[in-house]
Amino acid sequence: MPHSSGNRHRTSTGQSWKAYQVKLKRADTIRKRVRLAARATVVVLVICIGVYGLSSTIAGYLRDRPEQFEPDDQRPPALPKTDPLQDKKLARTLIHQEKFVNLSENTFAMEFNGKQLSVDTSIDASLQRYMLKKMDRVNSRYIGIVAADPATGRVLLLSGFNKIDAGHDPCLDNQYPAASVFKIVTAAAAVEQCGLSSDSKLRFNGSAHTLYKRQLKDVDNKYTNHITFRDSFARSINPVFGKLGTLHLKKNQLEQYAESFGFNKSFDFEIDLPPSRITVSDTPYHWAEIASGFNHGTTITPLHGALMAAAVVNEGRLMEPSIIDTIRDESGKKLYSAGPKVMNRAVAPDTARVLHELMETTVRKGTARKTFRGYQKDRVLSRLNIGGKTGSIFNRKHDLRFDWFVGFAEERLGDKKLAVSIVVAHEEYIGVRAGQYARMAIREYFENHFDHEEQTQKSEVSDGTG
Repeated sequence: MPHSSGNRHRTSTGQSWKAYQVKLKRADTIRKRVRLAARATVVVLVICIGVYGLSSTIAGYLRDRPEQFEPDDQRPPALPKTDPLQDKKLARTLIHQEKFVNLSENTFAMEFNGKQLSVDTSIDASLQRYMLKKMDRVNSRYIGIVAADPATGRVLLLSGFNKIDAGHDPCLDNQYPAASVFKIVTAAAAVEQCGLSSDSKLRFNGSAHTLYKRQLKDVDNKYTNHITFRDSFARSINPVFGKLGTLHLKKNQLEQYAESFGFNKSFDFEIDLPPSRITVSDTPYHWAEIASGFNHGTTITPLHGALMAAAVVNEGRLMEPSIIDTIRDESGKKLYSAGPKVMNRAVAPDTARVLHELMETTVRKGTARKTFRGYQKDRVLSRLNIGGKTGSIFNRKHDLRFDWFVGFAEERLGDKKLAVSIVVAHEEYIGVRAGQYARMAIREYFENHFDHEEQTQKSEVSDGTG
């Protein structure tokens, strides 16, 4: 039988039959791969077109749907897009070492790299001059007085006194123990995490302003005092807040709410502002000290105190502070222009309303009652809702008594609001208290506001436009 070999069969091109078959199979494989790739491309394109169409539909729905389906109270506040003109880092570079404490005018000129710049600040110059005249520089080692617009974070008042170092600004110093001002944070956490309302019934044993370990036990006997949450805040009852801290909130929630109110965080500000500090250990008694403000380790700047109060009347929104409105060059061109920015939502709007009530009670019948006595009969203050939180604590050397008032005032029949924060470090004798400075600042600010409104109305009537 003759031997058969692939080499004996040739195609017309001279190739062997075997090589020809291999070539055909390779070509067929390539055609199949091309067809598969084409089909895959079509599938991917269809999917992309579908996703794009769906996302466009959703975006259009979110953009066009009525506002009532997306209430502001139920969503985080919208953060505005960053404007290059609002770069606070640039502002810090331009102003560098300029001092903003105790400005007597709200505009000043300065030089940068041989060029003249004009700086417009947010300072209320009239209010600033008034408060500087009222300062007790005899009995106080430090005084820091700050006021801000709650809705925008614009700093309206930055008045300070430092007997030790005149060049150091107390308004921006984070050395001061927060004392009972921290009860604002604890109260917010208790509302949201423990379900407390202003009418909730709480109890404590022993003195209202001590904090012994035996007072932190959850007991109810014939010696137990019963009190509402509202009154425990207004009267600053340490064991009530100590028990909330050690028995309910504990370390994690105390830290969480402290940070939501801005502790241990750097605020983006046009001038250097050291962060307020808090450190919570793993010790239950320390939780009680933190929650009640009965410690020296939790410190706060007066400016931060004003921002906390502002959040209460701003539906829980914590605003970034600003003190410069604009910076212009010699030609008038804007180099920097401030704009309101929300740092975060510290608490829900409903929680802010509870805090608002607690702070109003503090002024009406709590620890600030004497300071604001008769305010409801005053021709200016009677037109306002006023709330606050006091705090006081000695330093470790016991030669200074830190005295706080952090609060707010708002028109009852208008939109004007003011947040204030004052710390005074009294020496041997108690001079003008923090709450007194707050009352003076609130009254002066709103008296000027009401006078301006009345003059405007009279002008409109005389011009026939009213």
